[in-house]
Amino acid sequence: MHPILFELGSLKIYSYGFLIALGAIAGVTYMAIRGKREVGLTFDQANTLFLLLFIAAFVGGKFFLFFEDTAYYSEHPRKLLTGRGFVFYGSFLFAVPTMLWYFKRNKLPVYAMLDIMAITTCLVHFFGRIGCFMAGCCYGVVTTSAWGVTYTNEACVAPLHTSLHPTQVYEAGYIFLVMLALLLLRGKRKFYGQLFITYVLLYAVGRYALEFFRGDLERGFVINDYVSHSQFIALLIFGTATYFYVRLSKRNSIALHKKPI
Repeated sequence: MHPILFELGSLKIYSYGFLIALGAIAGVTYMAIRGKREVGLTFDQANTLFLLLFIAAFVGGKFFLFFEDTAYYSEHPRKLLTGRGFVFYGSFLFAVPTMLWYFKRNKLPVYAMLDIMAITTCLVHFFGRIGCFMAGCCYGVVTTSAWGVTYTNEACVAPLHTSLHPTQVYEAGYIFLVMLALLLLRGKRKFYGQLFITYVLLYAVGRYALEFFRGDLERGFVINDYVSHSQFIALLIFGTATYFYVRLSKRNSIALHKKPI
């Protein structure tokens, strides 16, 4: 693909970073507009929250990446910080506590804000996976299918001159469909927090299935060659999200005219 989008003299604009920036702009715009409309979120609060989430996601993504190959990153610590690799679930697991802390600190309705963050996360995630596709990371296994993608740019992370499943596109398409489903559900939700937990459940299912097509096997497995790290985390998150879905549906049933909590 095109890991370098374009060059301005000695300045290189990388596709991954550019698309992440687009996703961040789309995400913070949605959060600011929807947050102001639903819960009175100010523009400054939206910007501060997004900055905190960016830091948490960066640290979490790199933290989990280190444990996928501790030997390599112990010997090459600079690669951990300067490389393009991230673990989405690491970013997610660090970002959620940060969100909850910020909501409570600023006396924002937690469950209503989580519903707003579900769509925000989808936007950032969608653009991020397109960035992965352009950069050649998070690539798929070898395939003979007609839609296989072959990388030829030496700057790409993926194996060159080999037809691979475009798992980044699969995931981006799936996330886009999840986002559409959440937007449709928004006006029909039965309790605050339903959109966020639905997002978590749907993504866990999709990510578990997608792992069978992932080709960057150096990420390792938890159970022999059957359950990858991401699949194991997906199972844990699915179980936890199911518990909270049932619990919140009983405790926080709402009519749409009621004040969010």
